[in-house]
This record gives sequence, C-alpha cells and structure tokens, in this order.
Amino acid sequence: MSFYTSLSGLKGAQTDLGTVANNIANVGSYGFKKSRTEFGDIISSSRTTPGNGTRLKAIEQQFSQGGFEATSRELDLAIAGSGFFITRDELTGGNTAFTRNGKFKTDASGYLVDSNGGFVQGLPVDPEGNVTATGLAAATNIQIPQTSGEPKATSRIDLTVSLPANADIPADRPVYSAANPYAFDRLDPNSYNHSTQTTVYDSAGNSVAATVYYIRTGNGTPSTWDARMFVGSEEVTPGPVALEFDAAGNRTSPAAPVVFDPVYPAGASAPLTIALDLGTTNQAAGPFTQRILEQDGFAAGTLNDVTISQDGLVTATFSNGETKAVGKLAMANFVNPEGLKQLGDARWSVTGDSGAAVVGTAGDDGIGRIQSGALERANVDITEELVALISAQRNFQANAKAIETGNQMTQAIMNLRS
Repeated sequence: MSFYTSLSGLKGAQTDLGTVANNIANVGSYGFKKSRTEFGDIISSSRTTPGNGTRLKAIEQQFSQGGFEATSRELDLAIAGSGFFITRDELTGGNTAFTRNGKFKTDASGYLVDSNGGFVQGLPVDPEGNVTATGLAAATNIQIPQTSGEPKATSRIDLTVSLPANADIPADRPVYSAANPYAFDRLDPNSYNHSTQTTVYDSAGNSVAATVYYIRTGNGTPSTWDARMFVGSEEVTPGPVALEFDAAGNRTSPAAPVVFDPVYPAGASAPLTIALDLGTTNQAAGPFTQRILEQDGFAAGTLNDVTISQDGLVTATFSNGETKAVGKLAMANFVNPEGLKQLGDARWSVTGDSGAAVVGTAGDDGIGRIQSGALERANVDITEELVALISAQRNFQANAKAIETGNQMTQAIMNLRS
C-alpha cells in the first residue's frame, strides 16, 4: 500500500507544480488571478491503517486585488475592489463572460470590445447619465457614436466692425459715381480696403467660406462704403450693400438686417438663404476692427474624445461642443467568485457554485470603483510562487524517496532465504 500512498503524493506534488508554473507563466497577463491547490487526506476504513494517501480537493482561484499599471489610454480600465466587467461574444447577444481585464478598444462600428473581441456591456442611461434600467437582461452592447446632432444651414450672420474714418478710396480705381462705378475684383487687394471671413454651412453640414469685402466709396458727409459678400466664389444678390455714416460715424443705412437671395456655391448640397445683420457697425478714428463675427449654422459634430468616470459612465465629446452620455458600464459581483469557471484570457463564466451574477454599476452594491487609464496586473507574487515551487519540488522528491524506500524493503524481503 505504501507504493500507492506515495504515488498519490507524487500526483499531488505534480499538480501543485503545474499550478505554480501556471501562476508564474501568467505574471504578465492583465486581470489574471492566481490559483492554489488544496488537498485532503484519504482515510482508511481500518483503524490499524494510517491512511491511503492524498487527493486533490480543488484548485482554488484567488481573487485578491492585483496591482495597477498606469497607461495613457482612456479606454484602459481597472477595477479598484471587487466586481467584473461583463462581455458578450456576439453582437446580437451570445455567451456572457466576466472579466477583470479592462484593456478595451472600439471596433470598426464603434462598439466597445475587449481584447478577445467580446462586446462590453452597459446599462442604458438618460441624458443626465442616470441609469434607466437594471439587471443583466437590460445590459446592451456599448456603441460609441461617431457623430452628434443634425447639421443646420446658416441663415444669419451677425457682423459688427469699426471702419477707419481716414480710409482712402482704393487708389487705382476712379471715384465712385452712378455714371462711373469703380471696378472691383475680390482677387485684387487693391480694389478693396478690408475684408472679414467666416465659415457657413449648408443643410447637409458642408462648410463654405463666406467673405465680406469693404470698399470706401465716398469720404464726404455722409461717408459711404460698400459691403460685398461672397459665399464661396459666388457673390450674393442683391448687392453690394451700401453703408452710410453720419458725421459722428454712426451708421444710418441700412437700418435693418439685409436678406440676400438664395445662393448656391460650389460644394454646397442646397442653396443658402442668408441674412446679414451689421449690428453696431460704425466708422471711427483708428484702425479697422472686427468686434463680432458669428453665424448660426453648424455641421454635425464628430467624435473628439471618450471618457469613463469612476462610476462607469461613458461620455462622448464631439467637435461641435456637444457631450453625450452613452451608457454606464454594467458590472457584476458574485456571492462565491471562487466558484466561477475559467474560460481563459482572464475571463470567467457562471456556475452553480458561483451563484448568479448580481448586476449593478461601479461603486454600488459592494462593487469597486473604476480607474480609467490603468490596467490591473496579475495578482501573482513571484517570490511567493518561487517558494511554493521549491516546496512542491521537495514534496515530489520526498514521495519519490518513499517509493524508493518501499521498493528496497520489498526487495530485501524477496531476497530472504529460508
């Protein structure tokens, strides 16, 4: 019987060695949790027999906290405390897995996925970021929108400038008169005094440059200027806009915003109908000054950034200044996490021993907080594992020695002569 008793010890030591070796091999795996072998003795039914060796009771996972490794990626997440991220392996809802490896990214469709391509699950939220439905059944794939809002065509430009009172009529042009209008060429800077430019948008969000040129036409009283506006390379009509200023430099004409006919510049998807409001534009001593230049159109915003807060709220920021709460990361906890079934790549699935997943959000119901820009390293202590490795090796050698000793005793008995 000593052979079989020692054989069970050899098998146990070999399993222990394998477990320790696996821990050491995964020291660089994010979210990995080390394991520990647990053994029990095999008792004999007879009081005169010391025992029948050892048996492997379980290989227990150890879900202690791993250290954090700081990164520069917003989508690298670590859990400070208990809990797991939830993923599904299919877009339409496949097998559910739980992981501590928060090395996430977005795929070509904008879905948040883990390192295995599993879809990270989130709970729906309202515009203020409050969860609107709970539970595993309410969890959905988190998709980061690439655009935000509907584009709006420009319908109004607010423009306020201060024109210099001492400006000359363009030198190489004849003095303005109804019979002899001056020449104008927007590509010739000698044919105008000043200009301002902004960007306007059509109904599809396409951007087009809008430029207003200012030409001094008369320096008497009233002082007169022309303002000619081009959208792209097309001049708006009717034009030019005749500006008149009194002796104090106050604008007397036009008194109301000027509404132009629809203009259809190259590159636009539809005509633009724009009103020009000159605000408090005046004429004064000093240089040309632009005080206000605003327009009311905009394109749909494009994604600029994604942030994830400590409570798991995923927020997208767009180029048009809008922000959108996309969802809140669904988190899971278990009564007995050691009972989870390992799936590999720091992923686990539910078993009867683990109990059902308790789904919530970070910071609630005993679930840890989320740290963005960090990853959880394996909870493997190399020093401890090397000591365990030596111990397992010694156990193996001791059991092998016991078999050798038993063999020598058996051989000695066989060599006895009657």
